[in-house]
Amino acid sequence: MRSPLRRRSRSAILATAAFVLSAGCAAGAGSPTLATGTNLPVVPSLHDALPRAIQDAGVLRFAGDSHPPYRTVAPDGTVTGIDADLQAALGQVLGVRTRISVVSGLPAALEGMLAGRYDAFDGPVKATAEREKQFDTITWMTTRTAYVFPAGSTAGIARPEDLCGKRVAVVAASVVAEQLTALSRSCTENKHPATQAVGLDDTDGTLLALGSGRADAAGMTEAAAIDVTHRQSAYKYVTQTDAQGATKDNLALYAPKASKLGPVLQDAFEELFGNGTYVGIMARWGLTQVSVPAPVFNAATRG
Repeated sequence: MRSPLRRRSRSAILATAAFVLSAGCAAGAGSPTLATGTNLPVVPSLHDALPRAIQDAGVLRFAGDSHPPYRTVAPDGTVTGIDADLQAALGQVLGVRTRISVVSGLPAALEGMLAGRYDAFDGPVKATAEREKQFDTITWMTTRTAYVFPAGSTAGIARPEDLCGKRVAVVAASVVAEQLTALSRSCTENKHPATQAVGLDDTDGTLLALGSGRADAAGMTEAAAIDVTHRQSAYKYVTQTDAQGATKDNLALYAPKASKLGPVLQDAFEELFGNGTYVGIMARWGLTQVSVPAPVFNAATRG
């Protein structure tokens, strides 16, 4: 399904997606500069399509939990990462400032949006048909599930099947938690002990559980696992296989359907894909392998 606001051909998006916009254009209404130094011009049609409340406030409010490399929260509350870059770019083309409030996990983000405290959640969260009853989703990346463990682990983890019977920390209610359930089912079907899920609020919590010995491994998106192991050589990771119930999941931004913001954000993402900003941001964070060729609106229920 394509957004009704602006119809841009997929070929046009793909034709320009290889180019990264250079710095120097006018930034949108005080939005922060991207870490790449890129400033983008406001697209008036996108600004005018925003819900009136957001236009009047001049601010697009995002919820976000601690989830490197998407969101890394400093002691002073400053948020950096791919999410900060994407939000800055969206704010610039929409002509509004962006603000992120750190919340404790996915349920808090979803409930906060439905209560009107936040306008959107950049995820990345799996796009599901059930959630698309209340939220519009915009898929902007894909991923598989990976499991991080200490390089010198005494738990005997070297392959994904070695996770059977182990304690695995995951973010509660996340796509990774779903994938761990599938892995556990594969374990028992092959007459191995089930995995033991340790549900926590965010990725930082799963790594703390791993470091303290309360878990043998920490489950996360493969993109997050790449980031952790690049930053900390003391860790390695394994990736769940298709035979173990793994799927390549559509990960999306969420916005409440009632707000009518979703179609506008879809068009804003198309702008970022079309001018090369998306490609540049994904490359900067080493996530090219989980990029998508075009943003997809309501991927779980599109016809």
